[in-house]
Amino acid sequence: MISASSLTFSYRKSAVPAIQNLSFEVQQGEIFGFLGPSGAGKSTTQKILIGLLTGYSGSVSVFGRPLKEWKSEYYERIGVSFEFPNHFLKLSALENLAYFSKLYQGKTVPPEKLLGMVGLGGDGAVPVGQYSKGMKNRLSVARSILHTPELLFLDEPTAGLDPVNARHIKDLIRAQRNAGATVFLTTHDMTVADELCDRVAFLVGGSIAVIDRPRELKIRHGQSKVRVESDGAGGTNRQEFSLEGLGEDTEFLNILRVGKIQTIHSMEATLEDVFIKVTGRGLQ
Repeated sequence: MISASSLTFSYRKSAVPAIQNLSFEVQQGEIFGFLGPSGAGKSTTQKILIGLLTGYSGSVSVFGRPLKEWKSEYYERIGVSFEFPNHFLKLSALENLAYFSKLYQGKTVPPEKLLGMVGLGGDGAVPVGQYSKGMKNRLSVARSILHTPELLFLDEPTAGLDPVNARHIKDLIRAQRNAGATVFLTTHDMTVADELCDRVAFLVGGSIAVIDRPRELKIRHGQSKVRVESDGAGGTNRQEFSLEGLGEDTEFLNILRVGKIQTIHSMEATLEDVFIKVTGRGLQ
């Protein structure tokens, strides 16, 4: 779906490239996460892929065709949700979606249905200027799928959302993937990436440190142990046991038989743990 090779871009008056020598592929029908802290180059890469930035070096193709060869028909096939929403603030959400639907040649999803999908069904007549940041973000996601695009670019789609609405948006993203769309997701939220992404790329300082499936990264960089918490005479006992030979570990088996167990947890790393270990950088 997307293929980039040695992709490099520098902003004017900047001595350091915003991104340098990025090479990656996004397969059809997957959710691909571009992860990194602010300033890592995530949004720059997305802006190149959606045609807002030119003057890059290297090569990039989308839908099997060089990006530079695409014209206006490209936007019939992609959908975009920006991190910072850009709506007509004096118009209602319904009016915003009705306006943008007129820009597409093909069939579009009814605005009322879209607003219901993102939890804004009861706020369609309200001027968008009265929306909170989270409501504006949800409207951006709704607008990005207005024309049922084959390829979605989503930049921090759950930013500013409470847990319930964030769940709605994540479910909506999965539904788009399950319907055949490909999703290019940029975020610094490792929990969102871990829940949604089929594969992730870690981006730091404009370069890719690693690309792999979240599960493989967590297993590779985690500890092959379990932690058991159980009731003890002085409070909670915490013990760790190696997964290797766990079924023959007499102390572990004894706890299972006679101990009052509170919790048992495997000790695989979180995606954020892996990011810090691989890149040596935090997410802020």
